[in-house]
This record gives sequence, C-alpha cells and structure tokens, in this order.
Amino acid sequence: MAKILLVEDEVNIASFIERGLLEFGHEVRVAYDGQAGWELVQQEDFELLILDIIMPKMNGLQLCKQYRQTYGYQSPVIMLTALGTTEDIVSGLDAGADDYLVKPFSFQELEARIKALLRRTGAEPAVPLLTCGELTLDPSSHRATRGKVVIDLTVKEYRLLEYLIQNQGMAQSRLTLLKNVWDKNFDTNTNVVDVYVNYLRSKIDKDFDHKMIRTVVGVGYMLEA
Repeated sequence: MAKILLVEDEVNIASFIERGLLEFGHEVRVAYDGQAGWELVQQEDFELLILDIIMPKMNGLQLCKQYRQTYGYQSPVIMLTALGTTEDIVSGLDAGADDYLVKPFSFQELEARIKALLRRTGAEPAVPLLTCGELTLDPSSHRATRGKVVIDLTVKEYRLLEYLIQNQGMAQSRLTLLKNVWDKNFDTNTNVVDVYVNYLRSKIDKDFDHKMIRTVVGVGYMLEA
C-alpha cells in the first residue's frame, strides 16, 4: 500500500478518510491546513497526496501548485472539494492535480481512484496472496477465492479473514480478535466478533462441505485448511 498525505481542515471528514485509508493498509499523515501540509511534504516523502481545496493559510490549489513546482509529478494528487463546476475542476487540474472528487463521495470511490493512480505511477507494490488450503485472499482487491468461487468482502470481513489466515491453525480468542481486527477496547460483552464470524461463514463455508472456520469451545475461533 502507500504512504499518503491527507490535508483536510474539516476534522470529521479528515477522521473519516483517515480511518478508511488505514483499514485499507495505507500509512497516513494528516494536516489540517495548507501550510501544515506544505511543512510535512518538505519533511517526508509521500506516494500520494489528498488535498482539500478550501483551507486556511494555504488553499489546496496553492499547495498543489507549489508541490508540483518543487517536487515534480512523481506522486499523484487527488483534490477533494465541495466545488463541482467545470471551472473548478479545470482549476484543480491546471494546478497539477491528477484527479478530482466532489464532496460528498463514498470512500470506496476514493480508494478506487487511489488504486488507479498508484498503478499508473507504479507506486503500488505487488502484494503476495494469502492462502489457507483452497481459500485464497487477495490483499490488492480485498476479495477471497475458494476453489473457483470469488467472494466479495466488506472492509471488516476482509480484515477479520486476513487475521485468521495469518494465524491459521491457531485458536484466537474474541478479545484478541477485537484488539487486532477492530483495534479498539470494546466492552467484553459485545458480540461483534460472533456476528462477523457468522458473516464470514455465510460467505466462505456455507456452500462447501468442509467448514474452514472452527469454533474452539471456551476460546474463540480458528481457521484451518
């Protein structure tokens, strides 16, 4: 995945985008105004930049133009804005942006744009497939394949299956799964793990004779070939 700089002055939007990027495996640095973003690009190397346009101190168009003049076009830039007219889009592209998303947008659309730009620049490295018996997990597409059946996964289903494959053959407690998949300290009485294990079972076990997700009584769950 990629090291991404996100410059967005609306804290709630920045937090939403940051969480999504982290769940897809990206490394993220966040700045809340254009000047802070400019200081970060001088200190660190980024494989992609996501810039809001209307920001204090230095707007996204100014930051993009200054970045291009100083560092060239090796790293792609996506502009985020509430401004969606043709003139606004042209202004962003003229400043050196590679792509443009108008708010509100879905995170899936943003991630698709990111992947396309990283493939185009060669910045997205090949990620090895994860396997457990006839089950294969592709980190680049977040899809699983069992035999010849292709299985689409949500972000959390993917992360849970990824963790189980990485630890296949070893029983994982609900608390361990909460900590490593959700990265939060949930109330230990929550049943979120059981709910998502059932989601996974309906997708990767339901139509197969051999069930790969095992319940380990008194412990939690285990994936085995």
